[in-house]
Amino acid sequence: MSLTTTQPRPIRLPTLILCLLAAALIWLLNALNKNNYTVNVQYPIEFIYDQKRYVPTSPLPKTLTVNITGNGWKLFRKTWLPFRSQPIRYPIDRPLQTKFINTASLAAALTEHAKDVRVNFVAGDTLALNFDLLAVQEVPVKVDSAGIDLADRMVVSSLINVSPQTIRFEGPARLLRAVPDTIKVKIPARRLALSYDEELRLPIPRHPLIRASTDQVAVSFEVAELLQPLPVTPAPEPAKPQEEAKPAKTSKKAKSTHRK
Repeated sequence: MSLTTTQPRPIRLPTLILCLLAAALIWLLNALNKNNYTVNVQYPIEFIYDQKRYVPTSPLPKTLTVNITGNGWKLFRKTWLPFRSQPIRYPIDRPLQTKFINTASLAAALTEHAKDVRVNFVAGDTLALNFDLLAVQEVPVKVDSAGIDLADRMVVSSLINVSPQTIRFEGPARLLRAVPDTIKVKIPARRLALSYDEELRLPIPRHPLIRASTDQVAVSFEVAELLQPLPVTPAPEPAKPQEEAKPAKTSKKAKSTHRK
């Protein structure tokens, strides 16, 4: 009678992976059904203020870190799909006087907004607010005509056309103080002998909070050859110092002798 030994069946890797995934899914579903989980989520926020009068000088946060407690399924939805929720609206009535976000009032507003979870507190490092008055400034544009480099015997024979003639700047009032009263444009061409018609970039301050109506202007003018030399106006002669008037000599009167 021969004895036969049975060899263990080899474990197939795909079957093992499927079993592990099924076990993990069952554990996750069971864990999400429990309550009193506490997590930090990024909650969207929208600031309400008069955008026609004020402008933020530092970027406003688009989300805030909120510590919440609730059911596992609800927390899972808010953690992985935070931007599906409607943003909380935070009004700012006096932007120039408001320097920080009131986390207590914001937490109360979030409690009313997200009633399916309990809001514990609002955390984060970007709670500072900085606003300034929104200002507008019109600045004229002029061409540096004295700096135009012309070829020999060539002159500018027409008006210098600039379009547009003024640039509109919009931004925080404190930053607009650095904008010059007049923007001067220099002609970069050298030894000009033909008429000029080009678009030139403006030497204006570059700042993300300052908006300009345009950053370049069109400059055109005619150039012609000077056929006759320009008349040279003689320099005025220096005035001669006036001679001091000599006092007139007084004639001596003869003394009359009276004979008695």
